[in-house]
Amino acid sequence: MTRKDFVSSLFLGFMGTKAMANTSTNFFNTADAFSLPNLPYAYNALEPFIDAQTMEIHHSKHHQAYVTNLNKAVAGTPNEFTPLIDIVKNISKSSVAVRNNGGGHWNHSFFWEILSPKATTPSDTLMAMINRDFGSLEKMQADFNAAATSRFGSGWAWLILQDNKLKISSTPNQDNPLMDIAEVKGTPILGLDVWEHAYYLKYQNKRADYIKAFWNIVNWDKVEKNLKTA
Repeated sequence: MTRKDFVSSLFLGFMGTKAMANTSTNFFNTADAFSLPNLPYAYNALEPFIDAQTMEIHHSKHHQAYVTNLNKAVAGTPNEFTPLIDIVKNISKSSVAVRNNGGGHWNHSFFWEILSPKATTPSDTLMAMINRDFGSLEKMQADFNAAATSRFGSGWAWLILQDNKLKISSTPNQDNPLMDIAEVKGTPILGLDVWEHAYYLKYQNKRADYIKAFWNIVNWDKVEKNLKTA
């Protein structure tokens, strides 16, 4: 290679690197920060307790809308590059749009994983904590059902870990107990969506029937994992 060829190759390499850098910058500035997770089961897998049409609309329409609107809300802000869990835990620093859609994205991503078409039961470790803090599994379920039923309008019911104790709470809209604005703070290990879009096609206004059916599809193995990582 002659000196002229060498200098020419350096120049072309520099220009190529510069072009790639500009392309990368534009790509990362326009790429979506968050995406819709895949379900770990088919839309019809939870029947007859939750019907396939509800699952498809809930996941591909409602959850997708939260993701889309969250990406719009964080575009061009520091939250665009912030992990969702950190956004949620410090939600008081964010806009209402981020609170609603970030909460919706986190809550639904959590919710899908604690549902299962396979019948499971609480582990001995989890049962021991439930018995310690509620007296029995039936009492915990009754308290949870009451929180879910009495949540006015739209919201969520939660089983949380707070100071190494299990507690029941509920939140309005798309809030959750991880948020720094939550009335009752803790780490969710189980949650139930009681927005009407989660059940109305099958249960109409019978929220209590939907809540009762929920216990047939709880993924207790995932609840146990949530407990261990809380």
